[in-house]
Amino acid sequence: MLTWPSTALLLADAVLLLHLAFVLFVLFGGLLALKWRNTIWVHLPAVVWGAFVEFSGWICPLTPLENWLRAQGGENGYQSDFVAHYVLPLLYPAGLTQEIQLVLGAMVLIVNVSIYGWLWRIHRL
Repeated sequence: MLTWPSTALLLADAVLLLHLAFVLFVLFGGLLALKWRNTIWVHLPAVVWGAFVEFSGWICPLTPLENWLRAQGGENGYQSDFVAHYVLPLLYPAGLTQEIQLVLGAMVLIVNVSIYGWLWRIHRL
């Protein structure tokens, strides 16, 4: 039977994976429009949010939720399990500065403008 601390840690890992999935969706979700055109209406607001968070220096609400769940599970930091070792550095790189966040925000916009420009060109020809 799961106890609250172990459940909280499982939920923290689930939030982390959801966060990673959202980041990947923000970056590459425009490609889903090749098959499902209506994904554009979900993807574009996600791009705006992702770029806004990076350009403003804000923290995604999933980050404090994950940290709270980890604290509830009794963790002081991230342990060396698979998720912590391989996924955490993608979302929380060491030495993250505002300049790096601006570059990340620009990457979000460049990737998505490229994808949507390509989609527009394909469907306009």
